[in-house]
Amino acid sequence: MASIFTRIIDRKIPGMIVAETKDFIAFLDVRPMVEGHTLCVPKREVDYYFDLTEEEITALAVFSQKVARAIKAVVPCNRVAVGVLGLEVPHAHVHLVPVTTEGDFRFGKSVDVSPERMEELRTAIAAAVE
Repeated sequence: MASIFTRIIDRKIPGMIVAETKDFIAFLDVRPMVEGHTLCVPKREVDYYFDLTEEEITALAVFSQKVARAIKAVVPCNRVAVGVLGLEVPHAHVHLVPVTTEGDFRFGKSVDVSPERMEELRTAIAAAVE
């Protein structure tokens, strides 16, 4: 069965997409640690991040960098933190989380963001992606 991320990639379910290339997609996390929390995902469904090819990991890092720069331009923060856990969805992905303090980056923690604010963030981040 396709992962929830593959279903977003295939447009079978909606996603708050901020960037997309032939090989990768980035969308807002539906359970964000903070506003602007974004996931960067390879379109090829691979469960474990380190099972991606060297070329895919390199390209995913470059794609994530572009998205992170856009997030930092839009969301007030000191940095954009990066994390790879990969237990919650069996599809490799990178978390990009705008942070002001270390406490902003905690797996299992989420904040409520209204649908209207999510759309504002999606639009602004998408516009800021190089």
